[in-house]
Amino acid sequence: MTPQPHNFSADLDRVFRVRQQVADALLKMSAAIEAVEEKGADGSGEFGLAQTIRGLDSASQRLRQGVFRLMVLGDMKRGKSTFLNALLGEDLLPSAVNPCTAVLTILRYGIEKQVTVHFLDGQLPETMDFEVFKQRYTIDPAEVKLLDGTRERAFPNVSHAVATYPLSLLGKGVEIVDSPGLNDTEARNELSLGYINSCHAVLFLLRATQPCTLAERRYLETYLKGRGLTVFFLLNGWDQIKESLLDPDDQGEVTAAEAKLHRLFRTHLVDYCQAEVSQENQDGYDQRVFPISALETLRNRLRHPALSLEEAGAETGFAAFIQVLSTFLTQARVAAELRPVCKLAEDGCDRLESAVTLRLSLLTQDIDGLKQRILSVQPEFDELGAICDRFQAEIRGVRDRQANDIAQSLRTHLSQLENTFEADFLRYQPELGLDEFISGQGREAFTVKLQKAFEQYVNDQFHRWSKQAEQAVQVAFAQLAHSAQDYGVAYQAVTDRMGEKLMGGAYIKIPRTHPHTEAQQNQPGWVQWATGIASLSQGDVTGLLTVTAGVDWQRLTVDLVMAGSVTLVMGAILGPVGVAIAGLGVGAMQLDQARQALTKALKQALIKQLPTLANTHGPMVRREVTASFNRYEVQVMERIVQDIRRRKVELDNFVMQKEAHEINREAEADRLNGVATVVRAECNRIHEIYQETLSGACE
Repeated sequence: MTPQPHNFSADLDRVFRVRQQVADALLKMSAAIEAVEEKGADGSGEFGLAQTIRGLDSASQRLRQGVFRLMVLGDMKRGKSTFLNALLGEDLLPSAVNPCTAVLTILRYGIEKQVTVHFLDGQLPETMDFEVFKQRYTIDPAEVKLLDGTRERAFPNVSHAVATYPLSLLGKGVEIVDSPGLNDTEARNELSLGYINSCHAVLFLLRATQPCTLAERRYLETYLKGRGLTVFFLLNGWDQIKESLLDPDDQGEVTAAEAKLHRLFRTHLVDYCQAEVSQENQDGYDQRVFPISALETLRNRLRHPALSLEEAGAETGFAAFIQVLSTFLTQARVAAELRPVCKLAEDGCDRLESAVTLRLSLLTQDIDGLKQRILSVQPEFDELGAICDRFQAEIRGVRDRQANDIAQSLRTHLSQLENTFEADFLRYQPELGLDEFISGQGREAFTVKLQKAFEQYVNDQFHRWSKQAEQAVQVAFAQLAHSAQDYGVAYQAVTDRMGEKLMGGAYIKIPRTHPHTEAQQNQPGWVQWATGIASLSQGDVTGLLTVTAGVDWQRLTVDLVMAGSVTLVMGAILGPVGVAIAGLGVGAMQLDQARQALTKALKQALIKQLPTLANTHGPMVRREVTASFNRYEVQVMERIVQDIRRRKVELDNFVMQKEAHEINREAEADRLNGVATVVRAECNRIHEIYQETLSGACE
């Protein structure tokens, strides 16, 4: 049973110590193996474990630099900045009535209180204080609406901003991504989306008195649905519900109003509430949706700076949310973060122990006998090469099939839009009123609305396809991961046979001491990498890999959307629609005819453009999918080839040392066994910390 956290700040402290302890243990393992390699020239030779050393060092560094990254999403005027200020405990970000954050901002710990703005046009980053940043990069909501209509960004040359501040919460490993409002340009929505998969949790703010607007429902369905993200929904301004009641002091009336709102929110949000539940028939809503008052929490923290976040938010809903967020981050996420580290440490330890066992056995052989035994395993080396070749051929076969199938799926998806357009576009089509006919200015304003509506439609269609394509690629990577395990079994059988030959039949496989990894007990290290890539391609930031092989669906979709929407809206659509509108008279019947004519004109223009879109973007999709599998192939093959080469180098180095000088077997045995003991002790320590983390102790 996992105990509930009692204080977010204290839990973050404990997690920080856990990360440092594991990082230290990894570094000690690395240093011990590196030392045995450096002294190999004076002993029986190197083992060829440079890759193992690099892997341990890299994992140690990642743990030391590790952060919990939270992304805050929400439409304008949902209180995002107020919420962040309440979370941080200071009036740090603009949260007045009018200004709106217009630049995606990453909040990190830093001694200097400053903001660094990064640009897209090659301009060097610019650093400024918070007041200057607020003046330059916040805009009025009226300006936001104007930009929204013209599909422009307020600061088109700005990529993002990084704000540093010496706040305790940020100093304990929390990084916050503050996004612009959702009801903004599609380009800015895409910019926010590009950061989502690198975050551990999404905090989605909604207004308590508005149970999911059409824009919010569209964003959830288009950008978040089906992506496996952990989303916490915060119903901000929950205390304002009383203000709309006839008798705010009637607790029965308040309870009924709150229950009604929860039913409405549940309808829209339950599909996104991915949470572990303790009883059957629970849907996770209560663990992912929290009514809060960010303003009251902030007021409490500013009035009483000594209060903890939980104390300041005890009566505002904040404390309940922080408890669940803390459990998720400091227990579930840390356990997921340490799981691959345990595998990495155990693999490095096993490699060293196996190499030491083989080396000590070969020390008893004279030079002629040693060379004869090494010559006897050449057929096994050939088999290992053949396994590598077969796996490479399978990767390429899957690559070619997926590239063709997914490119064809885009063509099929586009062709089907002709049949569904009229029904699908109803939710996007702007209201057509008399003003659109009375004046040219009215028609011009309507045209801007229509541009925005059609861009949203095209955007959503590409995203709907991309999610299906992404799932297909994930399935393909999962199949390759399964194949990697099968090839790993065959590979291990060959290396076991090599060990038996080299040791004259005395080869004994070293059993692992940790039963939770029993399933991968007898598989080579490259298999863990080849299977870990499947989790990374699904956005798992704690996977075994440092390089993701998956398709960058966000960037690819942006490319498709921008090219597709510009082609359709600016070129082929506006002409026919303008004619359709201008050619009609004034009146209710004419308005209805105008709506029908508008839909028909849009559909006909779309149909004409579909083949061009398919022919233009199909090759782009094929190239991207092919490139993802190529990256996977290169990385996997490199590790298999390195493993085979390491085994050869290990034997060659030993022969060279054996020929160069007499080796004191007893002294060498003491040296190698001593290092193996140190490495195993640190590996065991990592597993102990991991088990403590699983139990929620984190001590």
